[in-house]
Amino acid sequence: MDLDPAVLASLRLSADRTSATASSGKGSSSASTAKISSIESNGSEITFFMKTSSDANASLLVQGEFASLQAICTAVPNLCPRSVGIGTYNSSPSTYFIVIEFLRLYEPRFPLLTGVYDSIVSPRQELAAKLARLHTTPAPIPEGFRTAQFGFPVTTCCGDTPQDNSFKPSWATFFTENRLKHILQQCENNQGVDLVIRQMIEDIAAIVVPRLLGDDHLNNGKGITPVVVHGDLWYGNVGRSSVPNESPRDVIFDPSACYAHSEYELGIMRMFGGFSRSFFSEYHALCPKTEPVEEYEDRLKLYELYHYLNHYAIFGPKKRYTFINHTYRDGSVVIMRELLRKYGQAK
Repeated sequence: MDLDPAVLASLRLSADRTSATASSGKGSSSASTAKISSIESNGSEITFFMKTSSDANASLLVQGEFASLQAICTAVPNLCPRSVGIGTYNSSPSTYFIVIEFLRLYEPRFPLLTGVYDSIVSPRQELAAKLARLHTTPAPIPEGFRTAQFGFPVTTCCGDTPQDNSFKPSWATFFTENRLKHILQQCENNQGVDLVIRQMIEDIAAIVVPRLLGDDHLNNGKGITPVVVHGDLWYGNVGRSSVPNESPRDVIFDPSACYAHSEYELGIMRMFGGFSRSFFSEYHALCPKTEPVEEYEDRLKLYELYHYLNHYAIFGPKKRYTFINHTYRDGSVVIMRELLRKYGQAK
């Protein structure tokens, strides 16, 4: 396939020494992928991975991933591929591209079944330590603010869903306004109004979120410090890779980052599995659970809820994941009923 001149210019590559082939690598449902190979003047080969999209949200998708990769790499170098180029095609200004470091991923990636991970993927301590480092490194104070904020400088996409990352000083406020209420709007825009879902989300936002995530409640009233999170860390976005002249390493990719509560990351990790108990033990030895620890499981259910709702918004009320016994809509209802039964009034 021919490379657009804008891509070559962003990477400072020569057209007569560079080629591209369609890739089966990961991307959102609206993105295409390719591997770029170029021969340097000394005869060595350099490779890159490119995503392109002409979708309505293409600019948000590309700019969000570019900024997310930069944020993660700044906090923990080598935890994710480096982003090296971004722009629009000269030949088609509505086509956006992002170019990142090419990773040679080993197969199998992290298996779904907990326990298999321990015997096949090596070594789990590396990823647990890197993720703990990411989640214990304070996020930068955004430009124009004097104090730490929850949010992100740009819009990101979780799957195909654009996320409102406008900054908030309170985590409870951010999670309510920018995640729960925003995803409710996405659900209704895409799937139509579901009065049961709407009422339950409103009850969760009014009753459960203040109870579990209130600023005067977490860490004995000391609150939490925003950290960079990947934002979509299911097992399919984790792998073990190598790049030329470097040792193999555990990596994460396809991020939709924000400055958030560290435990927010764990919701989708628990939703789809693939991370063993020993992984979480090693992770929490370096990144302790937030106080009150006895509410840890309920906080993770709350964070998992967002991803159930996002999948419902994208795939509809009848879609179910292979290893989950209910649809994404019904899974959302189960979580909300459990939390409302414990902390409020279930509707």
